[in-house]
Amino acid sequence: MKFNKLFITVFAVMVCCIAQGQTTFYDLNTIQRVDLYFSQNNWDYQMDTAKYGSDGYVTADWVLINGTQYDSVGVKYKGNSSYDSTYIKNPVHIELDHVLNQSHQGVTDIKLSNCYADPSMIREVLAYDILKNYMHCPRSNFAQLFINGVYIGLYSSDENIDKNFCSNHFYSSQNTFIKCNPVVLPGPTTKSNLRYIPLVDSSSYFNYYEIKSTYGWNDLVTLCDSVTNHGSNISSIVDLDRTAWMLAFNNVLVNLDSYTGVFCQNYYLYKDNTNHYNPVVWDLNMSFGGFPYVGSGNSSMGGLSIANMQILSPLIHSADTYWPLINAVMNDSRALKIYIAHMRTIVDEMFAANSYLSTAVQLQTLIDTAVQSDTNKFYSYTQFQNSLNTDYSVGSYTVPGLSNLMTARVAFLQANPPLNYAPPVISAVQSSNANPALNSSVTISALVTNTNSTTVFLGYRDDASDKFQRILMYDDGLHGDVASGDNIYGADMVISSAVVQYYIYAENNDAGMFAPQRAEHEFYSVNAALQQISPGDVVINEFMATNQSTVADANGEFEDWIEFKNNLASPVSLLGTFLTDDPANLQKWSFDPGTVIPANGYLTVWADEDAGQIGIHTNFKLAGSGEQILFGYAGSMIDSVTYGQQSADVSYGRCADGSGAFKTMSSSFGLQNNCPVGIDQLVYDKNVILFPNPTNSVIHIASLNESITTLKIYDAYSHLLESKEAQQMQKFSVDLSNYPDGIYLIQVNKEMPAKVVLIH
Repeated sequence: MKFNKLFITVFAVMVCCIAQGQTTFYDLNTIQRVDLYFSQNNWDYQMDTAKYGSDGYVTADWVLINGTQYDSVGVKYKGNSSYDSTYIKNPVHIELDHVLNQSHQGVTDIKLSNCYADPSMIREVLAYDILKNYMHCPRSNFAQLFINGVYIGLYSSDENIDKNFCSNHFYSSQNTFIKCNPVVLPGPTTKSNLRYIPLVDSSSYFNYYEIKSTYGWNDLVTLCDSVTNHGSNISSIVDLDRTAWMLAFNNVLVNLDSYTGVFCQNYYLYKDNTNHYNPVVWDLNMSFGGFPYVGSGNSSMGGLSIANMQILSPLIHSADTYWPLINAVMNDSRALKIYIAHMRTIVDEMFAANSYLSTAVQLQTLIDTAVQSDTNKFYSYTQFQNSLNTDYSVGSYTVPGLSNLMTARVAFLQANPPLNYAPPVISAVQSSNANPALNSSVTISALVTNTNSTTVFLGYRDDASDKFQRILMYDDGLHGDVASGDNIYGADMVISSAVVQYYIYAENNDAGMFAPQRAEHEFYSVNAALQQISPGDVVINEFMATNQSTVADANGEFEDWIEFKNNLASPVSLLGTFLTDDPANLQKWSFDPGTVIPANGYLTVWADEDAGQIGIHTNFKLAGSGEQILFGYAGSMIDSVTYGQQSADVSYGRCADGSGAFKTMSSSFGLQNNCPVGIDQLVYDKNVILFPNPTNSVIHIASLNESITTLKIYDAYSHLLESKEAQQMQKFSVDLSNYPDGIYLIQVNKEMPAKVVLIH
């Protein structure tokens, strides 16, 4: 006997989603509210003890986030100079999934900074708002913290830099991931500067870095050797563009609690699938001169006055061997020009016209009431009001008012080499075909003046996870550039994917210039002409976010998966479509150009970040606690689903198959969905009725046409469990109370077996 395995399982489902009009947790225009409750009266003592001990978590009974409750969360104090056991308002780290598998809008870790040493209360949020325009960085906004009903104060709330962050921004999360902060107390001799340490083994690095991946110490040693001893190859080691943006940002904003400062700390490095290390900046509460120690060599703190901050050299540490990453960038002619070009862009866009100051005023206006009522802040309300243009003392040094620092600093940078060298001018950037056919060639051209004719480059890539390739552009009349010597440069590129991203870089003897100026973080694009899939043609049909034992991939691993259904009677190409779990990053992962779903067929994708394995594997995993899955083109959505907490080995799929609403069900991996019945009776092949279904004990069977002579019971895997001989009756009852909960198949006479759900 042959029949399909059919399963039905009934579960209660809680669907979490962001309602239309509801703000996200990191929305910059709203203040979040976080309420913690501890049943233990000595919670503060426990937190201090944990901080001084193993830095472990204390379990709070619950946390309310904007009114939504999450039980049994881990809480601990964090920070170095910003933490003190005598403070009421200490920095806090809340781990929502410390005990239970739960998240808030996909966020599992909430990190709250207490605005220590910042009279303006906005340094961190403002700095991240600037940085996000130039490189990948955490999201940041404000939150009010209450503990056991008592208002503790206003905090900045910063996105956690973890594997999920790496997946969202660097398209993988399992590679080497390094936190570059000294484990011991940071100082001039204990810094995370990527300086190579001749060693017997990697233990020489243990005090200066933390490995956040399952491996990486040997990679770190190799990286330090490359940066220190082989800096001329810097572009093959690190993502040079992101490194240049980080160093430019640190210098312009006098952000010295960073790689540029004395401790060379407060950054992460993630090795992407192209084997390049990507820096991620974090902990910006002392940006804008809030930390005055620039350092020198391996002994001096190098404290700066505000006047010295205002004239901090763009080339600081360029010859100091204790900052080998800066050495590598500034000792390479092209890398130095890129670094200076990025500095110029930040100065011109954010500071020359005081746009940063407008944002600062808006942020202070937003938080004004919350600051007034914060009795645990480190400065008075009057000092907060005057902090943009007034300097205030912090212990042994002075924190500058933001405009006091930046007005003079911008004037210094704009008036002095190398930022005031005249760069090339790039304009009239265009593609010869706005919507070319796939695998065709297009010409990119631009008018470029004040440039060396041999240093105009086209950078391009056909996937966001790749590095840009650079090729020369020509002004010879032979590369789509009209005529030789007319300052119009051209180069050809093949449209090998649905979207090709590109930019132009040019330089002269003194300076470099990008178009667009925020490249490589921003870029132009050419979209291939494709036959678009319309909504409903192809749908997200089923997925499993917690696959523990249901179905294994070709590597024998039980991974998350997503199934697609082609509802058309002809094959469909997925060329140009994306798949993502991040609404802010719609092109997180793209299907390979040759991916096709057969007519009325199914395609299953493994969501496991294992790109090198057999089959189709995304660069993200599904959250068992709930999130979104989105499928579409760069400019239009084809399908999406928002889901809540998922149960192990239970899938979530459309009923009816290919078109209906999502319901929990047992897996039908790659097949028609096993839709739950959910009714009191089942008409079966127009000859047999079984009821009630689901049942908790007895199932009643009625034959409409003929007497019941035989009855067989199978489990969900078609194994025969029991065979009964009936008494030539048209009605029959079977007691299933001795069977465990599950799905069973009942065959009456020679009819096809019907599926029954047993729930005690």
